[in-house]
Amino acid sequence: MIKGFRQIASLTAVSRVFGFVRDIAYSHFFGANALLDAWTIAFKIPNLARRLFGEGAAAASLIPVYSEQLHRDKQQAKQLADTVVTVLFVLLAAIILIAEALIWAYYKFLSTTGETRLVLSLTSIMLPYMLLVCTVAILAGILHVHRHFAAPAAAPIVLNLFIIASIFVTGWVFKLHPRQQVFFVAVAVLIAGLTQIAIQVPPLRAAGVSIRPAWHIHSDAFKKIILLMAPMILGLTVTQINTLADDLIAWWFSASPEKGTSFLLLGNTVAYPLKRGSVSHLYYSQRLYQLPLGVFGISLATAVFPVMSAFAAKKDLPGLAETVSKGLRCCLFIAVPATVGIIAIATPLIALAFQHGQFTAKDTDMVAWTLLFYALGLCGYFAQQVLTRAFYSMQDSKTPVKSALIAVFTNVVLNLTLIWSLGTGGLAAATALCSYLQVLVLALALRRRLGNSTLDRLPQAFLKTIVATFCMSAAIALTLWLSRNCPNSLKLLFVVPAAAAVYLLAAKLLNIEMLSLLTAGRRTEQ
Repeated sequence: MIKGFRQIASLTAVSRVFGFVRDIAYSHFFGANALLDAWTIAFKIPNLARRLFGEGAAAASLIPVYSEQLHRDKQQAKQLADTVVTVLFVLLAAIILIAEALIWAYYKFLSTTGETRLVLSLTSIMLPYMLLVCTVAILAGILHVHRHFAAPAAAPIVLNLFIIASIFVTGWVFKLHPRQQVFFVAVAVLIAGLTQIAIQVPPLRAAGVSIRPAWHIHSDAFKKIILLMAPMILGLTVTQINTLADDLIAWWFSASPEKGTSFLLLGNTVAYPLKRGSVSHLYYSQRLYQLPLGVFGISLATAVFPVMSAFAAKKDLPGLAETVSKGLRCCLFIAVPATVGIIAIATPLIALAFQHGQFTAKDTDMVAWTLLFYALGLCGYFAQQVLTRAFYSMQDSKTPVKSALIAVFTNVVLNLTLIWSLGTGGLAAATALCSYLQVLVLALALRRRLGNSTLDRLPQAFLKTIVATFCMSAAIALTLWLSRNCPNSLKLLFVVPAAAAVYLLAAKLLNIEMLSLLTAGRRTEQ
């Protein structure tokens, strides 16, 4: 588990670095305005499909069943992989054709504003990426079962490189207007998708897997995947639609030159609580809090999922419980200091990275405000990843669905309530609060299933982590005070290494076992 985690985390870290460069390019050329709002919504739609059909329901249901088949009959396992890829391809191709027709009809007969037409145009271009990226995610799930993590983790790097190159070439070389640039970037996303598929092929062949068209949909294994996938799709659909709903709520409740500053509600004039650029502020803050989540949280969950699936396939519930416990302790070890660190350096980091070109100081303040509330939910986001996969490894997709439905309903209510007082911070706060609600539901259900050993070692790990984080916080405060007159670049140069060094030293002195995630040694591989 540790070896797989390190491999995924290191490559994911590289991807996040390129993703950060991509966001810097966004801020410079597109800023935080209606254009980036439109791009964010359009680009999120195929990515939601990736989370839903790719690394979401299809991959999560495929991995435990494929792993089980691989133990029994390798030929049947190959047949299963071929069928899943083929069926997913046909299904998504049909969805894309229908969606393209609906977008064309809406654009032609119903859309009223130029901003709406921009969103529709960008969505129609990037919609085929849904098929490409979902195929990549399924192939990645197959590779994970074969304990190959490098190529799947490298796929996002490819996407970031294509986007960065297209922005810089169209902006600096051809000097196109941002409104023109964004369409070339959309085409670059499609080319990146084809390349992402291509880099999965060599490791698949090395693992003895060569995907061919197949339609063995009546096999018991495929039926089991469908039975698992159906509730997963329901749960992930409401969760992912809720994610998109955050952006749409910000879009709908934002004032703009085309919409005006207020709207009518039951005969009363109500001022919009947000302004155009709010979706962009959500995007930038999401990217920053997702940096530790992507590098460590999702990497950890991805690495631990095949391990949990193997224990579940062997009916080794004590081994599964211990793996889940270790995963949750790892979450605490990383997420607690990450929360404090992000909040402490938010403003200088945002200003240094994004405050140039079309991105203003006011945008920095708005992103920092939104990031504060997202960061408070980091422990919940981390734990969600591990707990959800624990149920999937046991081929139980109904419990995560129930928790998702509860969280989504609560999130919508909180969104529409908090947006009036906290602005985009209210949308972020709702997301953070609901992550803990979902974790609570899942943790209690898992404890009933696997016993007390799943959670019993968490309080001690949490206490040690809090002590180490307190030491780190003192180092951050001292370093920020000493560098108060320095530019943002020097502040970060001093604060980040000092904080990391103090936290790791404190963890070592406190003998926190999860330190093995970040250090080498033979003992950690056991």
